[in-house]
Amino acid sequence: MSTLSTKAALNGSSAMAPTFLLVGMPGLSAVPSWWTIPLVAVYLLSALGNGTVLWIIALEPTLHRPMHFFLFLLSMSDVGLTTALMPTLLGLALANVHAIPASACLLQMFFVHVFSVMESSVLLAMAFDRALAICRPLHYPAILTNDIVSRISVAIAFRCLGVHLPLPFLLAHMPYCHPQILTHSYCLHPDMARLACPGAWGTFYSLGVVLSAMALDPLLIFISYGLIGRVLHSVASSEDRRKAVQTCAAHLSAVLLFYIPMILLALVNWLELPLPPPARTLLSYVHFLLPSLMNPVLYSVKTKEIREKILKRLHRRRVGCAQ
Repeated sequence: MSTLSTKAALNGSSAMAPTFLLVGMPGLSAVPSWWTIPLVAVYLLSALGNGTVLWIIALEPTLHRPMHFFLFLLSMSDVGLTTALMPTLLGLALANVHAIPASACLLQMFFVHVFSVMESSVLLAMAFDRALAICRPLHYPAILTNDIVSRISVAIAFRCLGVHLPLPFLLAHMPYCHPQILTHSYCLHPDMARLACPGAWGTFYSLGVVLSAMALDPLLIFISYGLIGRVLHSVASSEDRRKAVQTCAAHLSAVLLFYIPMILLALVNWLELPLPPPARTLLSYVHFLLPSLMNPVLYSVKTKEIREKILKRLHRRRVGCAQ
């Protein structure tokens, strides 16, 4: 790693170097195979859980509703995000490979941010869905029609793909004044943009795109839950209040699981807090990997319709095998 770092330092110039250098989990570089097992386990369990959610929603006509369609998109974003992260994570874990070609790094950065912003956008759409269902229950079917859901989906796709498509090209053509050594085990936009020369015009667009999702979405979700809280405060029936809380429990858990590590990581970077490197790397792993692992569990346990349909399908298969 020291030889690679020296080469990277020598390559720090106005042009993008042919490779970037990734940082693995501090303290585990000498025994990379030890953390291969948990990484593979997390990916396989995440793929199994999210695949089950995708499978049950696709097959069950009774689950073809706005709330479950957004859950379908959430599972797609989780699968895509973990798949985009795994190549460099497994490269570090299996072979201690720190160097990554610039083109591969830009490609990974694009997909990581596309699926991250997709997850953030879907969580926002789900918050809107829950707020509408609780605050305007009588108008809910008339407002959130299939046409409106389709338009929301198109807006999410445009936000993820159209807005983020210029980012790799901007980063590829920006002048770089620092050694191209990244601080994570995967390629992230803020990590790459900080290596550019001060005043590079592309950084303004890049940072604006990233912050628009990661700052605006939590604010709008907070406002949605503020509206929900105001309605629940005026509800006289404790049973209705309990049902409303149960309806929001899985989504609120997913929101906290996604945004709290992200906000903590952003504060650590912006305020330059003296957090030990292993803690910073672990927090990054928690932000990107834990939601995709836990979201299927949360929605399978907290959402009665999903849980019952999964159990029903599994029971049918068991009976069919027995016969």
